[in-house]
Amino acid sequence: MKLPVLCSTCSSSEDHIDPGGDCTASLKILSASSTSSSYSLPSTSSTSSEALSIQTFPSLPTLHPNFSAVSSQKTLPLSVSCSLVHSLNSPGSSQNALAFSQNALLLFSASPSSITVYSSQNALTPKSTLPKMPSLLSAGSVKSIAVAGRAPLLFFTAHQDGKIRAWTANNSGKVRLVSSLPTLADRILRYPIPSSHVAVRRHRRRLWIEHADAVSAVAAASGLLYSVSWDKTLKIWRLSDLRCVQSVTAHDDAVNAVAVASDGVVYTGSADTRIRVWSRSGDRRRRHFLVATLEKHRSAVNALAVSGDGRVLYSGSNDRSILVWEREESAAHMAVVGALRGHERAVMCLAAAGDGLVVSGSTDRTVRVWRRDGGGYSCLCVLRGHARGVRTLAAARAVVGEEGEEGYRVCSGSSDGEVRVWWVRVSECQRSDSE
Repeated sequence: MKLPVLCSTCSSSEDHIDPGGDCTASLKILSASSTSSSYSLPSTSSTSSEALSIQTFPSLPTLHPNFSAVSSQKTLPLSVSCSLVHSLNSPGSSQNALAFSQNALLLFSASPSSITVYSSQNALTPKSTLPKMPSLLSAGSVKSIAVAGRAPLLFFTAHQDGKIRAWTANNSGKVRLVSSLPTLADRILRYPIPSSHVAVRRHRRRLWIEHADAVSAVAAASGLLYSVSWDKTLKIWRLSDLRCVQSVTAHDDAVNAVAVASDGVVYTGSADTRIRVWSRSGDRRRRHFLVATLEKHRSAVNALAVSGDGRVLYSGSNDRSILVWEREESAAHMAVVGALRGHERAVMCLAAAGDGLVVSGSTDRTVRVWRRDGGGYSCLCVLRGHARGVRTLAAARAVVGEEGEEGYRVCSGSSDGEVRVWWVRVSECQRSDSE
Protein backbone atom coordinates (compact mmCIF):
# COMPACT_ATOMS: atom_id res chain seq x y z
CA MET A 1 0.00 0.00 0.00
CA LYS A 2 1.47 3.34 -1.03
CA LEU A 3 0.77 6.68 0.58
CA PRO A 4 1.76 10.17 -0.62
CA VAL A 5 4.81 12.20 0.40
CA LEU A 6 3.96 14.84 2.97
CA CYS A 7 6.29 17.75 2.31
CA SER A 8 5.56 21.47 2.40
CA THR A 9 7.47 24.63 1.64
CA CYS A 10 9.28 26.82 4.13
CA SER A 11 9.62 30.51 3.32
CA SER A 12 12.91 31.84 4.69
CA SER A 13 15.73 34.06 3.55
CA GLU A 14 18.31 32.22 5.65
CA ASP A 15 20.83 30.32 3.53
CA HIS A 16 21.28 27.67 6.23
CA ILE A 17 17.59 26.74 6.24
CA ASP A 18 16.17 24.52 3.53
CA PRO A 19 12.47 24.60 2.66
CA GLY A 20 11.00 21.18 3.18
CA GLY A 21 13.89 19.07 2.00
CA ASP A 22 13.53 15.42 1.04
CA CYS A 23 11.13 13.75 3.44
CA THR A 24 8.86 10.76 3.16
CA ALA A 25 6.56 8.73 5.35
CA SER A 26 5.13 5.25 5.16
CA LEU A 27 2.72 2.84 6.83
CA LYS A 28 2.62 -0.70 8.14
CA ILE A 29 0.81 -2.52 10.95
CA LEU A 30 2.49 -3.17 14.30
CA SER A 31 4.10 -6.48 15.17
CA ALA A 32 4.29 -6.74 18.97
CA SER A 33 5.46 -9.28 21.49
CA SER A 34 5.93 -9.35 25.26
CA THR A 35 9.07 -11.35 25.96
CA SER A 36 10.90 -11.05 29.26
CA SER A 37 14.67 -10.81 29.70
CA SER A 38 17.17 -11.62 32.43
CA TYR A 39 19.61 -9.16 34.02
CA SER A 40 23.28 -9.05 33.10
CA LEU A 41 25.71 -6.18 32.73
CA PRO A 42 26.27 -5.29 29.05
CA SER A 43 29.82 -5.51 27.85
CA THR A 44 29.38 -2.55 25.51
CA SER A 45 27.41 0.65 25.61
CA SER A 46 24.86 1.86 23.10
CA THR A 47 26.22 2.27 19.58
CA SER A 48 25.46 5.90 18.81
CA SER A 49 28.38 7.09 16.73
CA GLU A 50 28.15 8.69 13.34
CA ALA A 51 29.46 5.56 11.65
CA LEU A 52 26.25 3.58 12.11
CA SER A 53 24.16 5.68 9.76
CA ILE A 54 24.53 3.30 6.82
CA GLN A 55 21.79 1.06 8.21
CA THR A 56 18.92 0.43 5.83
CA PHE A 57 15.47 1.86 6.45
CA PRO A 58 12.77 -0.28 8.08
CA SER A 59 10.91 -2.30 5.45
CA LEU A 60 7.92 0.04 5.18
CA PRO A 61 6.36 1.19 1.89
CA THR A 62 7.53 4.61 0.71
CA LEU A 63 4.93 7.30 0.22
CA HIS A 64 4.07 8.61 -3.23
CA PRO A 65 6.52 11.41 -4.08
CA ASN A 66 4.07 13.74 -5.85
CA PHE A 67 1.73 14.55 -2.97
CA SER A 68 1.17 18.20 -2.07
CA ALA A 69 -0.10 18.84 1.45
CA VAL A 70 -1.52 22.14 0.25
CA SER A 71 -3.34 21.02 -2.87
CA SER A 72 -4.78 17.75 -1.54
CA GLN A 73 -6.13 19.06 1.76
CA LYS A 74 -9.20 21.27 1.99
CA THR A 75 -7.39 23.64 4.34
CA LEU A 76 -5.65 26.97 3.99
CA PRO A 77 -2.01 26.81 2.77
CA LEU A 78 0.65 27.21 5.43
CA SER A 79 3.18 30.01 5.76
CA VAL A 80 6.33 28.77 7.49
CA SER A 81 9.13 30.98 8.78
CA CYS A 82 12.33 29.47 10.24
CA SER A 83 15.18 31.65 11.46
CA LEU A 84 18.33 31.40 13.57
CA VAL A 85 18.01 33.60 16.66
CA HIS A 86 21.21 32.95 18.56
CA SER A 87 24.31 30.77 18.59
CA LEU A 88 26.59 29.98 21.50
CA ASN A 89 29.89 28.16 21.19
CA SER A 90 31.74 26.23 23.89
CA PRO A 91 34.98 25.16 22.17
CA GLY A 92 36.45 21.86 23.24
CA SER A 93 33.23 20.69 24.82
CA SER A 94 30.13 18.81 23.73
CA GLN A 95 26.50 19.69 24.30
CA ASN A 96 25.10 16.46 25.70
CA ALA A 97 21.71 17.55 27.03
CA LEU A 98 19.19 20.39 26.75
CA ALA A 99 15.87 20.86 28.54
CA PHE A 100 13.32 23.64 28.98
CA SER A 101 11.64 24.49 32.26
CA GLN A 102 7.90 23.82 32.26
CA ASN A 103 7.14 27.45 31.33
CA ALA A 104 9.94 27.41 28.70
CA LEU A 105 11.51 30.56 30.21
CA LEU A 106 14.67 28.76 31.33
CA LEU A 107 16.92 26.52 29.26
CA PHE A 108 19.17 24.00 31.00
CA SER A 109 22.31 23.00 29.13
CA ALA A 110 24.82 20.32 30.13
CA SER A 111 28.28 19.61 28.79
CA PRO A 112 30.50 16.83 30.17
CA SER A 113 31.79 19.02 33.02
CA SER A 114 29.41 21.97 33.48
CA ILE A 115 25.74 22.89 33.75
CA THR A 116 24.43 26.26 32.57
CA VAL A 117 21.01 27.83 33.08
CA TYR A 118 19.96 30.34 30.41
CA SER A 119 17.13 32.78 30.12
CA SER A 120 15.52 31.74 26.84
CA GLN A 121 13.04 34.59 26.38
CA ASN A 122 14.97 36.05 23.45
CA ALA A 123 18.66 35.32 22.89
CA LEU A 124 20.45 32.89 25.20
CA THR A 125 21.42 34.84 28.33
CA PRO A 126 23.39 32.89 30.95
CA LYS A 127 21.84 33.22 34.42
CA SER A 128 23.97 30.70 36.26
CA THR A 129 26.85 28.39 35.41
CA LEU A 130 28.38 25.54 37.35
CA PRO A 131 31.90 25.54 35.91
CA LYS A 132 33.99 22.35 35.86
CA MET A 133 33.03 21.25 39.34
CA PRO A 134 35.13 18.38 40.78
CA SER A 135 31.92 16.48 41.53
CA LEU A 136 30.85 16.74 37.90
CA LEU A 137 34.29 15.85 36.57
CA SER A 138 34.42 12.71 38.71
CA ALA A 139 30.85 11.83 37.71
CA GLY A 140 31.70 11.69 34.04
CA SER A 141 29.66 13.01 31.16
CA VAL A 142 26.13 14.33 31.69
CA LYS A 143 23.87 12.24 29.45
CA SER A 144 20.40 13.72 30.01
CA ILE A 145 18.38 16.37 31.90
CA ALA A 146 14.83 16.16 33.25
CA VAL A 147 12.95 19.08 34.82
CA ALA A 148 10.26 18.57 37.47
CA GLY A 149 8.20 21.03 39.46
CA ARG A 150 7.92 24.80 39.37
CA ALA A 151 8.74 26.26 42.80
CA PRO A 152 11.37 25.50 43.73
CA LEU A 153 12.47 24.31 40.31
CA LEU A 154 13.86 20.79 40.62
CA PHE A 155 15.86 19.16 37.86
CA PHE A 156 17.90 15.98 37.46
CA THR A 157 21.03 15.11 35.51
CA ALA A 158 21.97 11.57 34.42
CA HIS A 159 25.66 10.70 34.52
CA GLN A 160 28.22 8.34 33.09
CA ASP A 161 29.12 7.09 36.59
CA GLY A 162 25.70 5.44 36.99
CA LYS A 163 24.29 8.10 39.31
CA ILE A 164 21.57 10.72 39.02
CA ARG A 165 22.05 14.15 40.58
CA ALA A 166 19.20 16.31 41.85
CA TRP A 167 19.46 20.12 41.69
CA THR A 168 17.31 23.11 42.53
CA ALA A 169 17.24 26.45 40.70
CA ASN A 170 15.71 29.64 42.11
CA ASN A 171 14.10 32.48 40.15
CA SER A 172 17.47 34.11 39.50
CA GLY A 173 18.78 30.88 38.00
CA LYS A 174 21.16 30.04 40.85
CA VAL A 175 21.71 26.29 41.01
CA ARG A 176 22.32 24.16 44.11
CA LEU A 177 23.10 20.44 44.32
CA VAL A 178 20.52 18.68 46.51
CA SER A 179 21.55 15.04 46.41
CA SER A 180 22.73 12.17 44.26
CA LEU A 181 20.56 9.13 43.59
CA PRO A 182 20.41 6.69 45.16
CA THR A 183 20.68 8.79 48.31
CA LEU A 184 23.05 7.87 51.10
CA ALA A 185 20.10 7.29 53.44
CA ASP A 186 18.47 4.89 50.97
CA ARG A 187 21.71 2.93 50.53
CA ILE A 188 22.29 2.65 54.29
CA LEU A 189 18.71 1.50 54.86
CA ARG A 190 18.87 -1.27 52.27
CA TYR A 191 22.48 -2.43 52.60
CA PRO A 192 21.94 -4.89 55.51
CA ILE A 193 19.04 -6.60 53.72
CA PRO A 194 20.33 -9.58 51.66
CA SER A 195 17.43 -9.40 49.20
CA SER A 196 18.42 -5.82 48.33
CA HIS A 197 21.57 -7.09 46.58
CA VAL A 198 21.57 -8.41 42.99
CA ALA A 199 24.29 -9.97 40.84
CA VAL A 200 25.52 -7.65 38.10
CA ARG A 201 28.33 -9.88 36.87
CA ARG A 202 30.21 -12.93 38.07
CA HIS A 203 31.37 -12.55 41.69
CA ARG A 204 30.01 -9.01 41.89
CA ARG A 205 26.83 -7.79 43.54
CA ARG A 206 25.30 -4.39 44.24
CA LEU A 207 22.11 -2.85 45.57
CA TRP A 208 19.15 -3.11 43.19
CA ILE A 209 18.53 0.63 43.62
CA GLU A 210 21.89 1.39 41.95
CA HIS A 211 22.51 1.53 38.22
CA ALA A 212 25.44 -0.68 37.21
CA ASP A 213 26.40 1.37 34.15
CA ALA A 214 25.92 4.83 32.64
CA VAL A 215 22.49 6.41 33.11
CA SER A 216 21.55 7.27 29.54
CA ALA A 217 18.26 9.16 30.01
CA VAL A 218 15.84 10.50 32.62
CA ALA A 219 12.24 11.74 32.48
CA ALA A 220 9.94 13.15 35.17
CA ALA A 221 6.14 13.09 35.41
CA SER A 222 3.35 12.79 38.01
CA GLY A 223 5.61 12.83 41.05
CA LEU A 224 7.97 10.18 39.68
CA LEU A 225 11.39 10.16 38.03
CA TYR A 226 12.22 7.48 35.46
CA SER A 227 15.82 6.54 34.65
CA VAL A 228 17.22 4.11 32.09
CA SER A 229 20.73 2.81 31.74
CA TRP A 230 23.18 0.85 29.67
CA ASP A 231 22.74 -1.82 32.37
CA LYS A 232 19.41 -2.66 30.59
CA THR A 233 17.20 -1.50 33.47
CA LEU A 234 14.41 0.99 34.05
CA LYS A 235 14.24 2.45 37.56
CA ILE A 236 11.43 4.49 39.09
CA TRP A 237 12.11 7.08 41.80
CA ARG A 238 9.62 8.89 44.06
CA LEU A 239 10.20 12.65 43.92
CA SER A 240 8.82 13.35 47.40
CA ASP A 241 11.70 11.56 49.16
CA LEU A 242 14.01 10.68 46.21
CA ARG A 243 13.76 6.96 46.97
CA CYS A 244 13.89 4.22 44.34
CA VAL A 245 10.59 2.34 44.42
CA GLN A 246 11.01 -0.12 41.53
CA SER A 247 13.64 -1.56 39.20
CA VAL A 248 12.80 -3.50 36.04
CA THR A 249 15.03 -5.38 33.61
CA ALA A 250 13.59 -3.62 30.59
CA HIS A 251 15.58 -4.78 27.55
CA ASP A 252 18.14 -7.24 26.22
CA ASP A 253 20.71 -4.50 25.50
CA ALA A 254 21.55 -0.97 26.60
CA VAL A 255 18.52 1.28 27.12
CA ASN A 256 19.03 4.63 25.37
CA ALA A 257 15.79 6.57 25.80
CA VAL A 258 12.74 6.99 28.01
CA ALA A 259 9.58 9.07 27.52
CA VAL A 260 6.44 9.46 29.63
CA ALA A 261 2.96 10.26 28.30
CA SER A 262 0.54 12.60 30.05
CA ASP A 263 -1.43 9.63 31.43
CA GLY A 264 1.66 8.01 32.95
CA VAL A 265 2.39 5.41 30.25
CA VAL A 266 6.17 4.93 29.97
CA TYR A 267 8.13 4.11 26.79
CA THR A 268 11.71 2.82 26.68
CA GLY A 269 13.93 2.47 23.61
CA SER A 270 16.99 0.26 23.38
CA ALA A 271 20.00 -0.80 21.37
CA ASP A 272 18.17 -4.12 20.97
CA THR A 273 16.03 -2.26 18.34
CA ARG A 274 12.85 -2.57 20.44
CA ILE A 275 10.53 -0.11 22.15
CA ARG A 276 8.72 -1.31 25.24
CA VAL A 277 5.53 0.11 26.71
CA TRP A 278 4.96 0.15 30.48
CA SER A 279 1.78 0.93 32.40
CA ARG A 280 1.06 1.40 36.08
CA SER A 281 -1.11 -1.04 38.00
CA GLY A 282 -4.29 0.13 39.69
CA ASP A 283 -3.66 -1.65 42.98
CA ARG A 284 -2.21 -0.18 46.15
CA ARG A 285 1.41 -0.87 45.18
CA ARG A 286 1.08 1.00 41.86
CA ARG A 287 3.84 -1.04 40.20
CA HIS A 288 4.80 -0.62 36.55
CA PHE A 289 4.43 -3.62 34.24
CA LEU A 290 5.10 -4.42 30.57
CA VAL A 291 2.08 -4.10 28.27
CA ALA A 292 3.60 -4.16 24.76
CA THR A 293 6.80 -4.53 22.75
CA LEU A 294 7.10 -2.55 19.50
CA GLU A 295 9.39 -3.96 16.80
CA LYS A 296 9.91 -2.20 13.49
CA HIS A 297 13.31 -0.48 13.67
CA ARG A 298 16.27 -2.26 12.08
CA SER A 299 18.88 -0.70 14.34
CA ALA A 300 19.32 0.79 17.80
CA VAL A 301 16.59 3.12 19.05
CA ASN A 302 18.27 6.34 20.21
CA ALA A 303 15.42 8.75 20.96
CA LEU A 304 11.75 8.89 21.93
CA ALA A 305 9.20 11.71 22.16
CA VAL A 306 5.49 11.72 23.01
CA SER A 307 2.80 14.10 21.75
CA GLY A 308 1.10 16.41 24.24
CA ASP A 309 -2.09 14.32 24.36
CA GLY A 310 -0.06 11.14 24.85
CA ARG A 311 -1.56 9.31 21.88
CA VAL A 312 1.38 9.53 19.46
CA LEU A 313 4.90 8.19 20.04
CA TYR A 314 7.89 9.15 17.88
CA SER A 315 11.02 6.97 17.80
CA GLY A 316 14.39 7.79 16.19
CA SER A 317 16.99 5.22 15.28
CA ASN A 318 20.39 4.50 13.77
CA ASP A 319 18.44 3.27 10.72
CA ARG A 320 17.90 7.00 9.83
CA SER A 321 14.14 6.85 10.24
CA ILE A 322 11.59 8.33 12.64
CA LEU A 323 8.67 5.98 13.18
CA VAL A 324 5.27 7.32 14.20
CA TRP A 325 3.20 5.09 16.50
CA GLU A 326 -0.42 5.77 17.43
CA ARG A 327 -2.56 4.28 20.16
CA GLU A 328 -5.63 2.38 19.20
CA GLU A 329 -7.94 1.46 22.09
CA SER A 330 -5.15 1.54 24.71
CA ALA A 331 -1.40 1.82 25.21
CA ALA A 332 -1.21 -1.97 24.90
CA HIS A 333 -2.39 -1.66 21.29
CA MET A 334 -0.17 0.64 19.24
CA ALA A 335 0.34 0.65 15.48
CA VAL A 336 3.13 2.17 13.43
CA VAL A 337 1.37 4.56 11.04
CA GLY A 338 4.28 6.26 9.34
CA ALA A 339 8.02 6.59 8.84
CA LEU A 340 9.41 10.13 8.54
CA ARG A 341 12.46 9.99 6.30
CA GLY A 342 14.99 12.52 5.14
CA HIS A 343 17.95 12.30 7.50
CA GLU A 344 21.05 10.86 5.88
CA ARG A 345 22.54 9.49 9.08
CA ALA A 346 21.45 8.25 12.50
CA VAL A 347 18.62 10.08 14.28
CA MET A 348 19.98 10.89 17.74
CA CYS A 349 17.36 13.12 19.38
CA LEU A 350 13.68 14.09 19.18
CA ALA A 351 11.49 16.75 20.78
CA ALA A 352 7.72 17.27 20.57
CA ALA A 353 6.35 20.79 21.04
CA GLY A 354 2.57 20.45 20.77
CA ASP A 355 0.11 21.00 17.91
CA GLY A 356 1.60 18.05 16.04
CA LEU A 357 5.09 19.58 15.79
CA VAL A 358 8.09 17.29 16.27
CA VAL A 359 11.77 18.11 15.78
CA SER A 360 14.56 15.64 14.97
CA GLY A 361 18.35 15.91 15.14
CA SER A 362 20.88 13.69 13.43
CA THR A 363 24.56 12.95 13.02
CA ASP A 364 24.11 14.33 9.48
CA ARG A 365 24.39 17.75 11.29
CA THR A 366 20.84 18.85 10.47
CA VAL A 367 17.67 19.52 12.42
CA ARG A 368 14.35 18.75 10.73
CA VAL A 369 11.01 20.25 11.73
CA TRP A 370 7.93 18.09 11.07
CA ARG A 371 4.26 18.87 11.52
CA ARG A 372 1.16 16.73 11.46
CA ASP A 373 -1.27 17.76 8.70
CA GLY A 374 -4.53 15.84 8.75
CA GLY A 375 -3.62 12.19 8.29
CA GLY A 376 0.01 12.77 7.34
CA TYR A 377 3.12 14.77 8.16
CA SER A 378 4.91 17.66 6.47
CA CYS A 379 8.63 18.42 6.65
CA LEU A 380 8.42 22.17 7.24
CA CYS A 381 12.12 23.00 7.08
CA VAL A 382 15.65 21.67 7.44
CA LEU A 383 17.88 23.69 9.79
CA ARG A 384 21.55 23.55 8.86
CA GLY A 385 24.70 25.10 10.29
CA HIS A 386 26.04 22.73 12.94
CA ALA A 387 29.62 21.66 12.22
CA ARG A 388 29.18 18.33 13.99
CA GLY A 389 26.36 15.91 14.67
CA VAL A 390 23.30 17.12 16.58
CA ARG A 391 23.13 15.31 19.92
CA THR A 392 20.32 16.98 21.84
CA LEU A 393 17.17 19.05 21.28
CA ALA A 394 14.63 21.06 23.25
CA ALA A 395 11.46 22.56 21.76
CA ALA A 396 8.49 24.45 23.16
CA ARG A 397 5.69 26.80 22.18
CA ALA A 398 6.60 30.41 22.91
CA VAL A 399 5.47 34.01 22.56
CA VAL A 400 8.19 36.54 21.69
CA GLY A 401 8.52 40.18 20.69
CA GLU A 402 6.54 43.27 21.58
CA GLU A 403 3.64 42.15 19.40
CA GLY A 404 3.42 38.78 21.14
CA GLU A 405 4.25 36.66 18.11
CA GLU A 406 3.43 33.00 18.68
CA GLY A 407 5.59 30.17 17.43
CA TYR A 408 8.06 27.52 18.53
CA ARG A 409 11.47 27.94 20.10
CA VAL A 410 13.83 25.14 19.06
CA CYS A 411 17.25 24.68 20.67
CA SER A 412 19.81 22.26 19.25
CA GLY A 413 23.16 21.19 20.69
CA SER A 414 25.97 19.47 18.84
CA SER A 415 29.06 17.47 19.71
CA ASP A 416 31.32 20.46 18.94
CA GLY A 417 29.82 22.41 21.86
CA GLU A 418 27.54 24.75 19.92
CA VAL A 419 23.98 25.53 21.01
CA ARG A 420 21.70 27.11 18.40
CA VAL A 421 18.36 28.75 19.10
CA TRP A 422 15.84 28.74 16.24
CA TRP A 423 12.48 30.45 15.88
CA VAL A 424 9.84 28.56 13.89
CA ARG A 425 6.54 30.21 13.03
CA VAL A 426 3.69 28.38 11.28
CA SER A 427 0.51 30.17 10.22
CA GLU A 428 -2.30 29.75 7.72
CA CYS A 429 -2.20 32.01 4.69
CA GLN A 430 -5.38 34.00 4.08
CA ARG A 431 -7.14 33.30 0.81
CA SER A 432 -8.01 36.22 -1.43
CA ASP A 433 -11.66 36.90 -2.36
CA SER A 434 -11.00 35.70 -5.92
CA GLU A 435 -9.90 32.22 -4.77
